[in-house]
Amino acid sequence: MDPSVYEKLFAVFAFILGAVVGSFLNVCIYRMPLGLSVNEPKRSFCPHCKKQIPWNQNIPLLSWLVLRGRCANCKAPIAFRYFGVELLTAVLFLAAWVKAWHSAHWELAFPLWIILALMVVATFIDFEHFIIPDEITWGGVGAGILCSLAFPALMGVDNRLFALLWSVAAAAAGYGTLWLVVELGKKAFGKKRIELEKPEAFTWTRQGDDADLATGDETMKWSDLFSRETDVLLMHVTEARVAEKTYAQGTLTFYYNRLLVEGDEVELDKLESISGTVTGLVIPREAMGFGDVKFIAAIGAFLGMRAVFFTIMSGSIIGAIVGVAMIVIGHREWSARIPFGPYLALGAVIWIFAGSELLNAYWNLVQPGPM
Repeated sequence: MDPSVYEKLFAVFAFILGAVVGSFLNVCIYRMPLGLSVNEPKRSFCPHCKKQIPWNQNIPLLSWLVLRGRCANCKAPIAFRYFGVELLTAVLFLAAWVKAWHSAHWELAFPLWIILALMVVATFIDFEHFIIPDEITWGGVGAGILCSLAFPALMGVDNRLFALLWSVAAAAAGYGTLWLVVELGKKAFGKKRIELEKPEAFTWTRQGDDADLATGDETMKWSDLFSRETDVLLMHVTEARVAEKTYAQGTLTFYYNRLLVEGDEVELDKLESISGTVTGLVIPREAMGFGDVKFIAAIGAFLGMRAVFFTIMSGSIIGAIVGVAMIVIGHREWSARIPFGPYLALGAVIWIFAGSELLNAYWNLVQPGPM
């Protein structure tokens, strides 16, 4: 049979497989942040009415189009994201297959499919919840090391032992580099000072195991403000009401689980609310989350050392451009957060499909000749 026929058949298979995998990734994106099992129930269910979806209404890509983005049972709208994830995964799987087919190692399509699937899940979860689950990060590190052992060409070598060592080294280099960025960033930019134009009312209200901190039009989850046990949030107030006691002008010193004010120490677990008037805050912050540190380790385990530094650099540039653009086109509130994981994922995708070519192009600019 003509080799071009095989190429077309496998390309169709890769696209369909990607759409099917994308359907499962939608399950992961919805359930993992909520602590739900991705295996039970086995069938997908409508997020509104919770009715399980029969197989004939859960065909990747087609079902969303046929049902016009609505649940067949309750008619509630089903987000375009479900269709988008399936289509995106299908296109990425197809592109990975085409790249692998035209290389000297077509079998590399398999590990590329795995890392691309992990990056799709990480991107959408991080955008919505500002977390990347350990199942994706540490699980990705383990999967990358095993894939490098099984497919040594993934690390650009023929020897399995060398591939294993390069994979571990790349994961360690990625983790160590971003860990250093986090620690140095904490020392240099670990506090954000906010001076309000005029005093504003604030409330701290318990919400189960968490709490909401509302200041003017801003509302933040208490857990989102604290990444470490040593983090401190300072609130300069003209007055504050804590339990049955009122404090005059001063500073409230908050840790995640306790409050220090005028020599008193109050456990937040014993309070339902705090209120008063605030004039300024000092908020703890991180350069990036530790999920990003583990995520780059997973990328390194799959793609190698050069990919780690290319991904960090390109992800940083893309993130900076997007951040500046968001400030230019609209006012960014002081409590807003920008997830870095999606930009790392995009940088890694660029590396997979065009990284070497971009590096060669850059090298030819500064020094003509092959890199």
